Amino acid sequence: MTTTGSITGDRQLREALQRAGYLADEDLATTVWLAGELQRPLLLEGDAGVGKTALAQALAQVQGAVLVRLQCFEGLDLAQAAYEWNYGRQLMAIRLQDGQPGTVKESDVFSRDYLLERPLLKAISQDGPCVLLIDEIDRADEAFEAFLLEVLAEYQITVPEIGTLRAKHIPRVILTSNGTRELSDALRRRCLYHHLDYPTLAREIAIVKTALPEADTRLVEEAVQFVQRLRHEDLSKTPGIAETLDWVRALHRMNHHALPEDMAVLLTTLGCLLKTREDRFALGTDRARQLIEGRRTVGVAEKAPANAAAS
Repeated sequence: MTTTGSITGDRQLREALQRAGYLADEDLATTVWLAGELQRPLLLEGDAGVGKTALAQALAQVQGAVLVRLQCFEGLDLAQAAYEWNYGRQLMAIRLQDGQPGTVKESDVFSRDYLLERPLLKAISQDGPCVLLIDEIDRADEAFEAFLLEVLAEYQITVPEIGTLRAKHIPRVILTSNGTRELSDALRRRCLYHHLDYPTLAREIAIVKTALPEADTRLVEEAVQFVQRLRHEDLSKTPGIAETLDWVRALHRMNHHALPEDMAVLLTTLGCLLKTREDRFALGTDRARQLIEGRRTVGVAEKAPANAAAS
């Protein structure tokens, strides 16, 4: 496992990520490295399934760091994201002192010992390396963004009852966004930025081969080509890298060494790629065959005519 101290440049970071199973291009590796050198959060935007979350997991692995994940959602509040008081323990402490000489002071029950750590507080409380993944920040409310600014700017959290808690070891922070809403300028200014797109054909083949080395090369290449063409179709949910991996893994488990020639068999496996009723039933036998053969017109796959070679 690679440690933080041994990574002295973006090229070494890229190689370390590759050993961890994450194939980053040069631009992404440089941005991730600079975010660490400048101690700035990194905002990753892109469609679901392009590898944003996987990057944080791989980065934690190569750094030997604890991965702390905050999954954002609408209505996320301070108690769920940062901390809340352990009211049960506080009440027990008060009852234990009930009837004894002296009164219970506020500081007796509002101390660090009675705080329940949620992801943000847990991340800045780590004694060693930590990667804080704030996943799908675009799903949280704008009010939560405002609170998050203090954490991202100063790596600290203010608890009114006891004061400001500062990071013991500044975490690496990665925020991901699927672009469901526009993020505030204040949040963007505090972050380095990178947009992750779907991988090229060659890169996706390399990703699948790295993750599934036991799968036949022909199967991997044909499956990735099919998925790459499928992404250009009018789908309500475009399959990401995770779906490609699931599909190739399923075909391999079914002992296929290439894409099935029987379209009925192939269609039975498309639940790995297509995740809505509309998408699944829009792709029939003829269209699947056309995608395999690789000829397309605008929005619709088209089989090559028999006399194409002669014309």
